[in-house]
Amino acid sequence: MDDTKKINPSKGLVGEIFIPGDKSISHRSVMFSSLGNKPVRITNFLNAQDCMSTVACMRALGIEIEQIGSNELIVHGKGIHGLIEPENVIDSGNSGTTLRLMMGILAPQPFLSTFTGDASLRKRPMGRVIKPLSQMGAKIIARQNSKYLPLTIEPVDKISSIEYKMPMASAQVKSAILLAGMYGDGETIVTEPYTSRDHTERMLETFGVTLRKIGTSIGIKKVEHFESPESIEVPGDISSAAFWLVAASIIPNSNLTLKNVGINPTRTGIIEVLLSMGADIHIVNERFSGKEPVADLVVKSAELKGVEFGAEIMPRLIDEIPVITVAAMFAKGRTIITGAGELRVKETDRLNAITTEFNKFNHCITGTEDGLIIEGPVALKSSQCYSYHDHRIAMALAVAGAAGAGVSIEKASCVNISYPDFYATLDKIGK
Repeated sequence: MDDTKKINPSKGLVGEIFIPGDKSISHRSVMFSSLGNKPVRITNFLNAQDCMSTVACMRALGIEIEQIGSNELIVHGKGIHGLIEPENVIDSGNSGTTLRLMMGILAPQPFLSTFTGDASLRKRPMGRVIKPLSQMGAKIIARQNSKYLPLTIEPVDKISSIEYKMPMASAQVKSAILLAGMYGDGETIVTEPYTSRDHTERMLETFGVTLRKIGTSIGIKKVEHFESPESIEVPGDISSAAFWLVAASIIPNSNLTLKNVGINPTRTGIIEVLLSMGADIHIVNERFSGKEPVADLVVKSAELKGVEFGAEIMPRLIDEIPVITVAAMFAKGRTIITGAGELRVKETDRLNAITTEFNKFNHCITGTEDGLIIEGPVALKSSQCYSYHDHRIAMALAVAGAAGAGVSIEKASCVNISYPDFYATLDKIGK
C-alpha cells in the first residue's frame, strides 16, 4: 500500500481551525479518571493512535471506558487501588507518554504487568524512569541493562518516598515519580533544573490532590483517593497549533484563527520564539478549561528574522523544534538552536532527520551535537522526503512543502499518531 502524500505549494492559508485535543492532557485525563471515584465525561479527547494506546492500557487494567462518537469518552474510575492485573502483555504502541506515566502508576501495585511497544518505542531508552522508580523500591526488569522494552513491573509490598534531583527537565520522568509517590510512605520531592510542562500537576489538583511547590521542586504525599470532577474538556494542543502558527507566518497572504488552544505557560515557548522572530500572532478570548488556560490565536503572514535560543526554554518547546526549523529556513539571518539533545531519543533522532530531510529543499542547516544552525532565508525546491515514521517530522515537511515548491512525503500516515485530520485541514484552508 502506497503511503506517500503530495503537498502542493500554497498561495495563502485562510480561515478558522478548531485545534484537536491536547495529546498530553488527553493521556492524563484517561489515566487519572481511571483512578477516580466516579464516572468522568471527557470531551475534545484526542482520538489518535497514541491516546488510544492509553485507553487500551486502562481497559487492560480493568477500567470500563465508553467511547461516544469520535472525541468523547466516559471513564468509570475504580479508585487509586482499583486496578487489576492484566491478563496479557500491554502494548503501548508508539506512545512514550503512555508507557512512562503508567510505569509510575503500576510500580507500586501488588500485581505483575508487562509492557511492549512498536519498533520505534522499543528503541527509546527507559533507564531514566527506571532509575528513580527503583530507588523507591519498584522492581522493574527490562531488556539490555534495564533500558529498553519489553519490560516487566513485578509486584511490591510498598513504595518508599524519595527526594530526587533530575539531571534534565522531563515532564514524563517527573510525572512517573509523582504518580508513584502517591503510594509512598512520606513526601516524594522531585526537582528539575528547569520547569517542564506541568499538566500532571494541574490535573492532580483537579482531582483534589494537594502538591507542594517550591521553585522547580514539586512535593507529593500519600494520596488516599481521587475526587473526580464530573467532566474534563481537553484544550486544543498547542503542539498541533504550532504547525499552523508557522505555516501562516511564512506563507504570504495567510490569515488564520486557531480556536480553543491550550496556552499553559509551560508549553508556550513556540509563541515566544515566533514573536521574537517577528511573527504576527495575537492571543484573544482568554479563558480557563478546568485549571488549564485556553485562548484563540490569530496569526497572519509576516517577515521573520533569525534568533538564538537554548536549554532554558527547551522544556517548553522541545516538540516544536522541527517546525521552528522550517520557520528559520524562511527567516532573514542565522538561527541557532542549542540544548536540544533530547530530540535524539524521540520517535526518531529528530536532529538527524531534520538535517537529512530538510536540507533536500535547499542546503541551509548544519546539525550540532545538541542543536541546529539554520542560515536563512532560502528558496525551497520541490523535493521527495522521508518522515522516519515520525508524525512531527511529517507535518513539518508538509509545512515546508506548502510554503515552498511542494513536497512528496514518504510514510506520511504517521500523522495519525497525534493529528489524523492534518492533511485534510491543510487542503481545506489552502488557496
